Amino acid sequence: MSKAIFELVDDLPQNNITTMVLKSLDFVIPGQWQNTTNFEQMIREVTGETDEQIIQKIGDRAVWLFNDKTQGYQNALWLYQTVDKADYALGAAALANKVGSKIGLLSFLNRLTPNNEKAQAIDLAIKLVVEVVAFCQINGLPGDSIGDFVAALKEYESDSLMRMTALICLDGLVPFGADFILKVESTINNLTTKELSNNPAFDSVSRLIPGGNPAGQLQFIGNSFSAVKGWMTGFVSSHNVTQSAVMKNLHSFVEFSEDQFDYVAAFIDMSTNYFEHTGTQSIAKSLISRAMMEV
Repeated sequence: MSKAIFELVDDLPQNNITTMVLKSLDFVIPGQWQNTTNFEQMIREVTGETDEQIIQKIGDRAVWLFNDKTQGYQNALWLYQTVDKADYALGAAALANKVGSKIGLLSFLNRLTPNNEKAQAIDLAIKLVVEVVAFCQINGLPGDSIGDFVAALKEYESDSLMRMTALICLDGLVPFGADFILKVESTINNLTTKELSNNPAFDSVSRLIPGGNPAGQLQFIGNSFSAVKGWMTGFVSSHNVTQSAVMKNLHSFVEFSEDQFDYVAAFIDMSTNYFEHTGTQSIAKSLISRAMMEV
């Protein structure tokens, strides 16, 4: 990484499309996510510390831990950043697909771009696996510790909980509706290793996905989704969150009609980087918490 962790936090935007989208989901988990974009302020919030010298020591230790490549923090950040970059390409391809289906002269685009629904389903599954592997990297666990991840989901809060909320709402409910779990699970179960290997999002992060080869990685993706689908079902039910409620809140800054949900999903893929944004915040807070124990 060319930047220190304090620079990565300080460079996060206070207000852009990503933060507006995330704030629109506050109704699902009220008050859970605060967009802290100052590393020193983050140390104060996480530790409750006010002594300037101790704050400096904690910050220095956090920077040292992040720079140590034997730790998993840089790998976790790379995963969060990379999956968002792949998301941009997915959104562009999906929009091209939709435009091609609407305009006769551009119909050739349908032959050049992936099936929108299948691509969206794979995108959600890949993001979920990225979250599993990043969690393992941050916590020094083997990359296939799915059970530890599922157990930790009960304790997710703040940036991490917002990231999972956005995954469910923006990548699940918006493009697929209430049946998103069934649709994504069906896509994974019918996916071939060739289709997975040809997926740009998978290709971009595959070197850190456990499994050894595309067949093993496809099994890992399926196992991860199966292990987490119960938590996602419970989350949707307990928070009473629906596609219409998410769209209503997005409507405050994005204009669209009732038949344009696919376009909204593609627009969000292209214009936001919520995994990188909240992932940077989660990694920084994890570093600060550990540094506080070690100084």
